[in-house]
Amino acid sequence: MHEPTSAASEEPAPPQGPTLFDWEFATDPYPAYAWLREHSPVHRTRLPSGVEAWLVTRYADARQALADQRLSKNPEHHAEPAHAKGKTGIPGERKAELMTHLLNIDPPDHTRLRRLVSKAFTPRRVAEFAPRVQELTDQLIDAFADRGEADLIHEFAFPLPIYAICEMLGVPREDQDDFRDWAGMMIRHGGGPRGGVARSVKQMRAYLGELIHRKRDDLGNDLISDLIRASDHGDHLTEAEATAMAFILLFAGFETTVNLIGNGVHALFVNPGERARLQASLAAGERDLLETGVEELLRYDGPVELATWRFATRPLVLGGQEITVGDPVLVVLAAADRDPARFAEPDTLDLSRSDNQHLGYGHGIHYCLGAPLARLEGQTALATLLTRLPDLELAVPPTDLRWRGGLIMRGLRTLPVRFTPRNI
Repeated sequence: MHEPTSAASEEPAPPQGPTLFDWEFATDPYPAYAWLREHSPVHRTRLPSGVEAWLVTRYADARQALADQRLSKNPEHHAEPAHAKGKTGIPGERKAELMTHLLNIDPPDHTRLRRLVSKAFTPRRVAEFAPRVQELTDQLIDAFADRGEADLIHEFAFPLPIYAICEMLGVPREDQDDFRDWAGMMIRHGGGPRGGVARSVKQMRAYLGELIHRKRDDLGNDLISDLIRASDHGDHLTEAEATAMAFILLFAGFETTVNLIGNGVHALFVNPGERARLQASLAAGERDLLETGVEELLRYDGPVELATWRFATRPLVLGGQEITVGDPVLVVLAAADRDPARFAEPDTLDLSRSDNQHLGYGHGIHYCLGAPLARLEGQTALATLLTRLPDLELAVPPTDLRWRGGLIMRGLRTLPVRFTPRNI
């Protein structure tokens, strides 16, 4: 005679979760994020680096976490041993003494430093920079327009924001190709070996320190000069803070825009109906669809997949989960921005979407300072490409494209395209 089966043993096994952070996941993470939103919205996982962290995937929880002052940006609050703390930031920034920047600090220091640089990214000042962004955009397209083919990542999406942010910072034009090389190392190896990235960070830090010294004797109309003036007028900006600030403005100011342009063009390729709408709107001299369209591209497949690290300084409950002191928390912007509880038909690209409070630029006191510049670059790049090269198309099947495997950013390794050659 069989013994009766207990009620507990009859309960169905919990659903098997998706595999995270492998190459298949990098290609299309959205099905995995949909599973997490439904079954484990605040999910404890071991990252490829070995660090354990909470992933926050629902929109409401994400907004709460991004604004919660119990979640610190300072890696010193990480409960892991000291040797593991170096795995939670930009490779090499700790050794290069670049930790005192906006992504790693909390109020009151964050408030003070953000105030010093916020005037550089006001809509008015960015608008004044618009003609130069257009000029850079046209120059880059000119370089390949007569060939009929190009890699839009390395020949267009990558150099445009590098040159733009270098000019805003005040990096002399003869030195900007060095920055392009260092940034290229970060792009190529951001998801792989950290040694090459760390060397580039060290070289960039050394150069910025020397540039700040040189500019003290020859101040100009640029952001580094503004940081020096602020320091000299009693705002207590140390040299280490000035160097770290210049570094993070460059670092955060280029890769996000590379991916905004690359991911945006890719999304238009795989949604030809929306692309046709946008091209017709541009041909009619309209800009409304371009402006809402860039916001929708940020929501649909944005450049920042996970917000940068946060660490609990006090116990808190997030999405029903108890987060303990020292726990790392990663807000998955890509998952939150496809949450059906917040966005109607979230997996559909709708360039005219009006109710679109996406989290692509963050939320709260760490909302992206450079958002006005990124919007300008994204709008200018897409409008100019689609207008000057109207028959632009992928040169390979979409399944041949490869996505970089980094943790924070989402972007393509290459984007080969072809088009009818144009005379410059």
